[in-house]
Amino acid sequence: MRSMQSDRILIVDDEEAIREIVASMLTMAGYDCKQAGSGLEALAILDSGEEFELMLSDLMMAELDGIGLLEKTKERYPEMPVVMVTAVHDISVALAAIRNGAYDYLLKPFEREQLLATVRRALENRRLRMENRAYQTNLEALVQARTEQLRQAMSDLERSYDITLEALGDALDLKDAETEGHSKRVTAFTIAIARAMGLSSDRIRVIARGAFLHDIGKMAIPDAILRKPGALTPEEVAIMREHCWHGYQILRKIPFLTEAAEIVYAHQERWDGTGYPRGLKGDEIPLGSRMFSIADTIDAIMSDRPYRPAQPFSAARDEISRWSGRQFDPEVVKVFLGMPESIWQDLRKEINTQIYRFTADASRTGKLIPV
Repeated sequence: MRSMQSDRILIVDDEEAIREIVASMLTMAGYDCKQAGSGLEALAILDSGEEFELMLSDLMMAELDGIGLLEKTKERYPEMPVVMVTAVHDISVALAAIRNGAYDYLLKPFEREQLLATVRRALENRRLRMENRAYQTNLEALVQARTEQLRQAMSDLERSYDITLEALGDALDLKDAETEGHSKRVTAFTIAIARAMGLSSDRIRVIARGAFLHDIGKMAIPDAILRKPGALTPEEVAIMREHCWHGYQILRKIPFLTEAAEIVYAHQERWDGTGYPRGLKGDEIPLGSRMFSIADTIDAIMSDRPYRPAQPFSAARDEISRWSGRQFDPEVVKVFLGMPESIWQDLRKEINTQIYRFTADASRTGKLIPV
């Protein structure tokens, strides 16, 4: 006999004497029992909020028979196993009950041990199913948590990559002070064009890295050539043009910069094939490089140079429009010409302000900490 048992069993039968006998057997075994004299009464008890681990139901009852009750309870309370009790010794009746979702069936009359064995099996089956459900839920939560941890780790890693790239760009600015802030500006311009073209955020991220690092190959160019105040000789021009190749060689070995390296390699190519270093033309040139070439021209024309002062945006717009189909991809030019003029001035102002604040803070504190 079981001294303590929290499992509750609902006994449904329209014959009171049978209900009492079954309830007595189960109560003596330590189960908590409740009785219902019909299928409708059983549904009312269940719908009231009372919870049961098992239901024993007679098959032949008035108003709502056992099969009808079974269908409704399996629909509303799918976790509760149902054992059908019947006096009809017909295997087809038992199979019908099983097909409708019953866990098992008992034939009247039955022995006490037969009843208890069936109840124990049904409750053990429920317990295992509940444990499996809990395990699945916990596993899903664990997978979700681990996935979020991995996503956050990847995000942090990507952020650390970008910080490293920014440091490389700043190092190049120190080497070639004449173009201070150029990398940040052309990156912002390229991103603006990429967004206007409807590219995905993942693709824009790759293109932005290529734009920001486009001149990284100049780290390999001798200072005597890079900082030469006068015109370069043909030999020096040839060496300077090698910066595309050097940049590609620096970046291609870094897995997350493989695509960006292709943009760096091709950023001096022209739509008509007259660019360098490989003479690519048309769609042979990576889209990121084609967008960058427009961004680079905007910044070059709107920035001060030793041989001329900065020119207005209208000059950059006219130059780009004039060279559409030769230096620039005509489709990208079309998108560029449809963008509001205020974008470029706002971006330049924002980036130049950041650079000024960075420089002012560094000169005041002696620390290179961006504001």
